[in-house]
Amino acid sequence: MKTKRFFSLFLTFLLTMSLCVPFARADGEDAPTLPEDPNILAKAALLADPDTDAIAYGLNVHEELYPASLTKIMTALLVVEALDEGRLTLDQPITASSTAFIDIASDGSNAGIKPGEILSVHNLLYCMMVVSANEACNILAEATYGSVSAFVEQMNLRAEELGCKNTHFVNTNGLHDPNHYTSAWDLYLITKEALKHELFVTISDTAHVVIPATNLHAERNYWTTNHLLSTWRVIGYLDKRAHGIKTGSTSQAGYCLVSSATQGSMTYISVIMGAERVEENGVGNLRSFSETSRMFDYGFDHFSYKTIIEKSEPIKDVTVTLSKTDHVTLRPAKDVEALMPRGLKAEHLERTVTLDAESVEAPVEAGQKLGTLELSYDGKLYGSVDLLTMNAVEASRLQVFLKQVDAFFHRTAVRVVLIMLAALILAVAVWRLIFARRRYRYGRSVSRRGRNGYRGRKRRY
Repeated sequence: MKTKRFFSLFLTFLLTMSLCVPFARADGEDAPTLPEDPNILAKAALLADPDTDAIAYGLNVHEELYPASLTKIMTALLVVEALDEGRLTLDQPITASSTAFIDIASDGSNAGIKPGEILSVHNLLYCMMVVSANEACNILAEATYGSVSAFVEQMNLRAEELGCKNTHFVNTNGLHDPNHYTSAWDLYLITKEALKHELFVTISDTAHVVIPATNLHAERNYWTTNHLLSTWRVIGYLDKRAHGIKTGSTSQAGYCLVSSATQGSMTYISVIMGAERVEENGVGNLRSFSETSRMFDYGFDHFSYKTIIEKSEPIKDVTVTLSKTDHVTLRPAKDVEALMPRGLKAEHLERTVTLDAESVEAPVEAGQKLGTLELSYDGKLYGSVDLLTMNAVEASRLQVFLKQVDAFFHRTAVRVVLIMLAALILAVAVWRLIFARRRYRYGRSVSRRGRNGYRGRKRRY
């Protein structure tokens, strides 16, 4: 009795302990630990790797919004491209025309440039990107394409070339217009292209610039409007990871910022559109800057690059016909790396194989594409790669010959000829059968009369 009671208590203890063991997936892999949504406070936000276009965070990335002075990234891109093409030079003197100041409000962002003032292209670029001078945009536009309207036309053409789907510019500087808009993703594409130019990188990452004296102005000192780079204007936002790129704000657009940051081997481009300025504990908070730093924290703390598939890994067998070998094995065309949450592993990803066809006819070449592989988790695609054959498969001559014979007799023209030939043979056979019967009938009758049916007089002897 005591023994039974002991075993009963022992089994109860084991059952209790088993309930305390964390549940594991049936395949032996624990469920991944994913980072919480940072809930970035803006109308649109984007954090992406410019090397791979992988998105660590996205919010309304394709929504059409007002960009304010983020427009100047495109303006600067066209100017540095004109420099590369030799249509402008950095030290080229430009005289500011009166037409460059049309529709430029005196209380907007400016560098105090006056009509008739002469500045170099180099200094105008610094005025535009560091202090966000609206008039500098139009002066450079006229120098580059002859007129502001011609320059704006080129802005839209260039945006289209870069793959921007939700962008339309009507001016060079981002002053509000209902028909002047873009999206976080389009700004990312424009910025990524601009960052290919060393001059743009240098100017957009400048915290302080000295503009030499001109014919109409004394020497000027300007500090960047980007508080991630400098504390000269405002303190509390400096982020040593940040590099550039451009600020923007209007009452309609809200507070906007495009920036970039590098930490270790990882680099991000960030976009914030439509952020607000709020009072927090009696202190004003420009969320375009604070939310950008929060996105950088999120991206660097919670994401890393991982190899999610190797090209040597066999993925699937495909049936092969017309060969003594009945299948061929597929492998990825290359190793695939993906920007993923640190808690997510390659083993957690769902693999979806799409074959070009359920079977393939020999001969099959090594490295022949026969499908694609997609790797995803919870509906998010992390990688896609072509599937190639691991080895060649030779065709069987006999099977190929039999297939060719079968294909020949399945041709419509051949079938028609065979049907006509069969019909002709049948007709001939029927005709011969009928004719033979007639000959047999009449021929037999004559022969009988010839032998036994003579009705003439018999000669007597």
